[in-house]
Amino acid sequence: MTRDVIQTDGAPAAIGPYSQAVSVSAGRMVFLSGQIPLDPSTGKLVEGDVTAQTERVMKNLEAVLAKAGASFANVVRCGIFLMDLNDFVKVNEVYARSFPSNPPARATVQVSALPRGAQVEIDAIAVI
Repeated sequence: MTRDVIQTDGAPAAIGPYSQAVSVSAGRMVFLSGQIPLDPSTGKLVEGDVTAQTERVMKNLEAVLAKAGASFANVVRCGIFLMDLNDFVKVNEVYARSFPSNPPARATVQVSALPRGAQVEIDAIAVI
């Protein structure tokens, strides 16, 4: 897979760990459903603040990617859903660890509710 980050001064620069756009060559696409911070061993929501919850969400995404034969390096698009947009910086700090360079394109939105009372949900699209 060829993965090229698109960056232009003709649009606002990213204000977080994401790219304006990502272009990929043809390949197998993997669409990951949104992950909430459920511990797979118990099926229960992890305890803690949005930082702890985001760490669990990223582990869940990583596990699904691995099963598909991919990694965070293959991710070209993410969607982040937050109960409180004031958590944007905290979530970015955790999220950025999985994308140390050339992060995927992304949208972040505040929502009125998430399943099981989660504070964060993240979905992704990967190209292998």
